[in-house]
Amino acid sequence: MAAATKEQIEERMTEALVSFGAERDDVKRDADWESLDVDSLDLVELAQIVEEEYGVKMKEEDMKEMKTVGDAVDFVAERAGS
Repeated sequence: MAAATKEQIEERMTEALVSFGAERDDVKRDADWESLDVDSLDLVELAQIVEEEYGVKMKEEDMKEMKTVGDAVDFVAERAGS
């Protein structure tokens, strides 16, 4: 599996978050889940997308550590392709 760039991961996450109901213009690296109206079920779905597409498993405790879109992008980028 080819390693994805942070930009690619961020774009994919943005698409996913928009599909969950977030406004595209609001999805920025420093946006937190609450401001995007993303709930725990959305995060579970996001974790499934990440695992399917990047082979990165996001556990519940990992998700709790991630407060913003940037945190999640960095988490995936650090683990993808490794």
